[in-house]
Amino acid sequence: MTAPRIGVLALQGAFREHRQRLESLGAAVTEVRLSSDLRGLSGLILPGGESTTMARLMTEYALWEPVRAFHAAGGHLWGTCAGAILLSREVQGAPPQFGRQDSLNLLDVTVQRNAFGRQIDSFTTDLPVRGLEGEFAAVFIRAPAFTRMGDGVEVLASYGDRAVMVRSGRVTASAFHPELTPDARLHALFARQCAAPVATA
Repeated sequence: MTAPRIGVLALQGAFREHRQRLESLGAAVTEVRLSSDLRGLSGLILPGGESTTMARLMTEYALWEPVRAFHAAGGHLWGTCAGAILLSREVQGAPPQFGRQDSLNLLDVTVQRNAFGRQIDSFTTDLPVRGLEGEFAAVFIRAPAFTRMGDGVEVLASYGDRAVMVRSGRVTASAFHPELTPDARLHALFARQCAAPVATA
C-alpha cells in the first residue's frame, strides 16, 4: 500500500513534532502554509499552539475555505489542542478582546478553552483511548475539553468526567498533545485512516 501523504498546518505551534512522528511511520509529509499545499493530500493535522494566533494566521493566509473544501472533498482532519479548538463548532472561553473566536465549524462540539488551567497547571496522565491497546501518556498544556457533543460524535477518551478526544466521520480532535511523546500510536491510527483514496482540495 502506498504511504499516505499527510499535511501538517505549519503556521504556528508544534507542527515539527507532528511531522517527526508521521515520518517515523513512513508517511510522506507536507508542511501546509498555502492553499496550494493541500493538493494531493489525504489528511491534514492542525497542531497545538495558540488558537487565537493560529486563527489570525488562517485568515491572513486565506486558509479557512480551502481547508473546508479539502474536508468536503474527502480529506481527513485531526486537530490537537489548539487545532481541536479550530475544528469545533462552538468555542467558549476566548479572551473578551477577541470577541467570538473563528473556527472551521467542522466538528459538532462545544469546546472550552483552558479547561484544565494555565500553563503552570500542565500535566501528563495515562489515558485509555478507544482503538489502542494499553494506555496513552497524554500531555495536557493549557488544554481544552469538549463539553457538548452533537449527534454522531464519538468520545474516544475522557479524563475524569470530561471528554478529551472525540471523532465524527473524518474529523478527529484531541485536547492533549500526542506529538510531545515518543508514542506514535495515535499518529499511526490517523495514517491508517488517511490510507483511503487520496482527496484533493
